[in-house]
Amino acid sequence: MPAEAPVLAALPQSPGVWAQAWKRLRQDKVGLISLWIVSVFLILVLLAQAGFVAADWQREVAEPFAPPTVLGPAEKQAADEVAAKLPNVDLSDIDPLAPRYQEWADRAAQVKNVIVEKSETRAFGADRLGRDVLAKAIKGAQISILVGIAAAFMATLLGTFLGALAGYFGGWVDDVLEWVYNVFTAMPYILLIFALAAVFKSGPLAKTFTNGIAAVVIILAAVGWTSIYRLVRAEYIKHRGREYVRAAEAIGAGHGLRMFGHILPNISHVVLVQLSLHVVSFIKAEVILSFLGLGVPIDMVSWGTMLSDAQTELVLGYWWQLAAATLFMAVFVTAFALLTDALRDALDPKLR
Repeated sequence: MPAEAPVLAALPQSPGVWAQAWKRLRQDKVGLISLWIVSVFLILVLLAQAGFVAADWQREVAEPFAPPTVLGPAEKQAADEVAAKLPNVDLSDIDPLAPRYQEWADRAAQVKNVIVEKSETRAFGADRLGRDVLAKAIKGAQISILVGIAAAFMATLLGTFLGALAGYFGGWVDDVLEWVYNVFTAMPYILLIFALAAVFKSGPLAKTFTNGIAAVVIILAAVGWTSIYRLVRAEYIKHRGREYVRAAEAIGAGHGLRMFGHILPNISHVVLVQLSLHVVSFIKAEVILSFLGLGVPIDMVSWGTMLSDAQTELVLGYWWQLAAATLFMAVFVTAFALLTDALRDALDPKLR
């Protein structure tokens, strides 16, 4: 036996499931670019959550409805006033004082550069209160993305657990859970969200859930578990009778170990893809709820509240807040959707 150990160690080892998935993902250029974009957004969310960026998004830093510009209106006006006080002399004329005029012009350029360096850039302009739209978009990303991820995580946990119970045990357990599933899916998805949002917003649960973010997460998770449940149930029905599960039963593995220690790792690609899809879906749902006033509180900001504020500004011709919220949401949702497709291809066991 000792002599066989070096021989076994020298044999080539096949890469694991996750190593193979990462290798395939790195070969997908679109998926890799999407991963980098999503990572940048997640880093922004963490920095905003920690208070390093967009912490002062409520501060009035510009004139109301200041247009998008690299230099703020107040600083630009100050620079123009400094430049206007300098003598305007045609340097092409022959004048013994021409070098002094050039010196004054150089000083004016230096003063203007100092003002530009100290000014706050507002590349996306300001809203009706003079708040920086870029800071609002970053803070809105924090709220919308956190709500989407938290709700998708809760819905995935609930749907996976219930689907595992129904698919593995079958019988009366499956019948009861199928009845619950049919009750939830019998009602239109968006109407069910609106009904629950109204209950959490102004119904008997309004005093219990004073934090609007927690209420939105619970609402989305409560209505979003059904699709995950259906897929996981079908996978467990398919896997519960396979040889590796029966072998685990023969060596004394209990139900819990067989369900979550043997079957679940083999259907993890289904769960992860559904988790990714629900993040995108729930971000859109949060935007709709906040746009209609049923989402996050009015003292907070999300992409949905920005779109709600922008609808009145757009009538007056102030389009930059709408453009900022739409741009941020479109880039993240598109990148996350493409990353989901890449993950699905990388984790598909048929491609291993």
